[in-house]
Amino acid sequence: MIGERTDATRPKRAVVVTVALIGLVLAQCKPGAKSESDSRTPEPAPIIPAAPLPVPALARAELIAAANAAADQYASGARTEGTDPLVGRTFSIRIPFACGPLSEGGATDRPDGLPRAGWGPERRTIQLSLTPGDWTQSALMAEPNAAARWEQVEGFWLPRPWLTGENCPVLNADPLQGAPAAATVQTLGIAAVFEEDASRIGRRNGRAYTYTVRGEGDQPVQRPAQGYRLLLEGRVVGFPTSGRAFRCRASGPDHRPVCVIAVQLDRVAVAQAAGAVMSEWHGA
Repeated sequence: MIGERTDATRPKRAVVVTVALIGLVLAQCKPGAKSESDSRTPEPAPIIPAAPLPVPALARAELIAAANAAADQYASGARTEGTDPLVGRTFSIRIPFACGPLSEGGATDRPDGLPRAGWGPERRTIQLSLTPGDWTQSALMAEPNAAARWEQVEGFWLPRPWLTGENCPVLNADPLQGAPAAATVQTLGIAAVFEEDASRIGRRNGRAYTYTVRGEGDQPVQRPAQGYRLLLEGRVVGFPTSGRAFRCRASGPDHRPVCVIAVQLDRVAVAQAAGAVMSEWHGA
């Protein structure tokens, strides 16, 4: 009968369905079988930006180029707007000195702000000295806003700004010229500024940096052919009113502007021409 045949086929159909389901599960578990999630295109890895390269310290050649640009802007009356890229940069300046004959009787032949070198007693030592200039009341450093004025400013000159290298000049004086002409007026300065609440450790207050070079054993010292090097290191802070690193002034259109950069001075050192440091002083 029809009803009986229907009941008899139900177990067979159940067996077939069960076997099919098992086969499907086994097929999904076979090696190499890809699920729906595996077939999707993988998302690219996130791009991590590279860390910016550190900005190198401002060296002598760059400082001179920046001072020339500041002098040109001042003399031409060009307006400067925007943030000065020099402000906040570190600097490391090497100044050659004692490149020629040394003075007798100690280091007393150069004005404040310039390194000096002179023979000691009986020429058995060489005395090196540097007294920072007191630029606190200088017209170059005056700020119209009383709140922006610095408590103290100590100045250093960078001589021979027409030479971008860090070695002594090789140009010799003309023996037929007679008496040597007066040295060119200094036109590029580095002003170490101190605020009222700043540490007083690095201030010289009129005291000189001094160092005595002695010979080996009992032998008198010999003047090095390439002189010595003064090292100045720190960070450019700029002038608070203008926000610029340099300030320039000139007495007239036919005079080269004198330009000064405002800095925080962290280290002063005297070194041999080859680079070996003989003595150093650190600020706060």
